[in-house]
Amino acid sequence: MPALADAPEIVGAKAHRSGMGWKISVTLLHGDEGWDHFADGWEVLDAAGDRLGIRELMHPHVDEQPFTRSLSSVMIPDGANKVIIRARCSKSGWGADEYILYLD
Repeated sequence: MPALADAPEIVGAKAHRSGMGWKISVTLLHGDEGWDHFADGWEVLDAAGDRLGIRELMHPHVDEQPFTRSLSSVMIPDGANKVIIRARCSKSGWGADEYILYLD
């Protein structure tokens, strides 16, 4: 399935408490080609699949691979010990792979 081959790969993620919420940092690897084809976002989901936050990526990172971007003030429900990260490509949409990020 060619579309899945275009999905960004989540090569790492970190979470740190920041004020009342969390700061989530995600490292992506993707064959960005330019404005018509690039990793354009990632989201944080709870265990039920509800979106807790989304990080839009506004431009390609052709010469910066892999790259890390962060999202602050993510409100994670009390008692949660993990979140799910999914990445999106401007051409093929959301990738099928999910990255499980365990919280300290």
